[in-house]
Formats: sequence, structure tokens, C-alpha cells
Amino acid sequence: MFEKVEGFILKTQDYGETHKIVTLLAPTLGKIGAIARGAKKTKSRMAAITQPFIHGSYLIQPGSNLAAIQQGEVISSFRKIREDIFKTAYMSYIAELTDKLIDPKKYSAFIFQQLLQTAERINDGQDPEVLAMMYEWKMYREAGIAPIVTQCVSCGNPEELKAFSIDNGGLLCRRCLAVDPNSISVPDQVIKLMKLFLWVEMKRIGDISVKAENKRILHLIMDQYYETHGGYYIKSKRFLKQMSDWQGKI
Repeated sequence: MFEKVEGFILKTQDYGETHKIVTLLAPTLGKIGAIARGAKKTKSRMAAITQPFIHGSYLIQPGSNLAAIQQGEVISSFRKIREDIFKTAYMSYIAELTDKLIDPKKYSAFIFQQLLQTAERINDGQDPEVLAMMYEWKMYREAGIAPIVTQCVSCGNPEELKAFSIDNGGLLCRRCLAVDPNSISVPDQVIKLMKLFLWVEMKRIGDISVKAENKRILHLIMDQYYETHGGYYIKSKRFLKQMSDWQGKI
């Protein structure tokens, strides 16, 4: 029995001399593994439709462990992402984060749409650093590890939010700053960005510009937060940090 699905290729790995195993995110089936026979052959039609970050339509044969891709066609190749090392790096991080945090037994059409809209905007030339952060917060929410950013994590007060507590997993108001002496001071604009990134869908957010200092604060908080509450090592995150350091020296 065959099934036609829309999907986004999160990653691929070689399988034998001529085949590949791809990890596909589909709005109807969630995250699935599928074998693409002959995909390592340069002239194979299968090779063109099973590259990372391809958004395509696939005819698959479900299996107990792996599905099998019979054929497919490209909806979007996101060519501008693959031609730019920085866009590729951010898209690789987004794809790896999705792969690590999505439970294969569950699926979310919402996350598929957020992923697709993020890729489209990176491909169109919008800031990949900001877009990656926007998507990252939504993945935290999907995975059930989202921080508390609409009220004080200690007392519930929605006003006078002043700092972020990594250990407590959210913002602290002025009265509760003593709860965590190691909390990170957060300006009002960054708090607004946190709420925006976490709760507003990609399609409702315009092309926003974030100041370098606010990016630095967000990265500091998000990196420490994920290390404490995430639980999975993200290999591509290390390359992003190296790339950022390299850009700063230019």
C-alpha cells in the first residue's frame, strides 16, 4: 500500500553502496525514516529529491521500521540556502534541533508549517540568526520545555519582569530577584522578543530587526537554558558558535 505525503528532508545518511536513509518531517505522519534506493547514484532521480532541506511530495510505502520512498517531486529546493554557507549553517541547526526534539510517535502540522515558513524566509534573505531563534523558541514549546515568559516564574506576577532565571526556567519580577542571585538581567525589549518568539506564528511576524546587544542577551539565555533543560547535544550548534566567532574577527 502506497501513500502520498508532503515532507521536508531533515537529514540523510548513507546506507550501503547506493542507498540513503532519509529523515522526513511530514504534516500528516510526523517524523519518519525512509530508505531511498539508488539515491547515492549521481544521475539518479532519487538523488535530486532526497537532499537535506528539500521540500517535496513523496510516494512512500510504509514499513514496520523504515518506509520506502518510491518516487517524488521537488516542491522547493531552497537553492539560495544551499548556496550560502551561513544560511546552510543556520538551516542545519534548525533541522537538527527538530530531529532531536520531535517525538517520532507524534506529529504536529503546526511545527511543519513553522519549519517551512522559516526555511522560506531564510531562503528569501531575511536574517537567519533571528529566524533560527524564533523557531528555536517554538520548538521548546512543542517539546514541552518552554520557559515562562509572560509572568514571574516564582510568584506569577505579570508586571515588572526584570531578569531570567535559568535554574527556575523563566522570568523573575522585581520583587523576586533574590530567588536566583545568578539570574540574567533582561531589558524590556528582549522580554517582548521572548514573548513574540514563543507565542506568535511565523506567518504573523514581519521582517524584524534585532539589535546586536539584544541578540547577544538572547543567545546567552537560550544557550544556557537549553543546556539545563534540553537534554540533547546539538552538533551543529557548535559550528554556529565557531562561525559567529569567526565573523566577529572579520
